[in-house]
Amino acid sequence: MTGRVLSEVSGVLAADREADFVEAYRRLVAGPLPDGLLRTELLRGSDHHWRVQSLWRDVATLQAVRADPKTAAAPRLFREAGSEPSLEVFEVTVAQIGASGMPD
Repeated sequence: MTGRVLSEVSGVLAADREADFVEAYRRLVAGPLPDGLLRTELLRGSDHHWRVQSLWRDVATLQAVRADPKTAAAPRLFREAGSEPSLEVFEVTVAQIGASGMPD
């Protein structure tokens, strides 16, 4: 993988931990973000399933961040909220950005 990659860290949270988890994510993204992080989003699914999807410049950038527990923030947020996260990495093979270039 030499191009952009998308990491997805996911887990199931107890209902009483969700508000603190969202606030911790907001604090995290309000601060300085790692070089090479192009976009990150917190997604809520059904049955207390949560995901953090992050788009990275390349796999080397993602690997450098993941190698340091201080910068591997998404897994840490899940663990602090009482959930053991799972991680998947996807190679971006085709991308299209809408006319506005920004989420609604």
